[in-house]
Amino acid sequence: MSQTHAPYHAHIYYDADSRPLAETAQHVLRERMASGELAQLLFVGSLRDGQAGPHPQSQFEIHFTADALPVVREFLRATGLRALVHPLTDDDLADHTRLAEWIGTPLELDLDTLDPPGHNKGVACFGISDF
Repeated sequence: MSQTHAPYHAHIYYDADSRPLAETAQHVLRERMASGELAQLLFVGSLRDGQAGPHPQSQFEIHFTADALPVVREFLRATGLRALVHPLTDDDLADHTRLAEWIGTPLELDLDTLDPPGHNKGVACFGISDF
C-alpha cells in the first residue's frame, strides 16, 4: 500500500455530557463519506459506550487514508472532542503510542489488549468493522 493510501484510524472519545456532540460528529462524517466530499474516509464506526479494547472511555472510530490526515485533524480539532489518531502498521503497540497523535488531553490506554508486533489484526479489518 502506498504511503498516500496507508491506513489510519482515529478514535473519537466522549463522555455522557459530550455524547450529543459525538453523535453530531459521527453524523457529519458519515454524510461527508457518503457524498464523496471526503472520499478517503472509508469507515465511520458506531458509538461505543464504555471501554473497548485499549480505549478506557466511550469512543467511535473512523478509518481513512493518509492523504485525508490534514482534513481529519482539522475536523477533529473543530469538534472539541478528544481523539487519538494513528497509522495502522504491523506494530499495534507503536501505532497507539509512539506513532500516535493526540488531539486534546491524552488518555491512559490499556496497552495489554494490543496485538504483538507483526500481528496487527487492525490492518485486516481496516475499513470493514469496528470493535
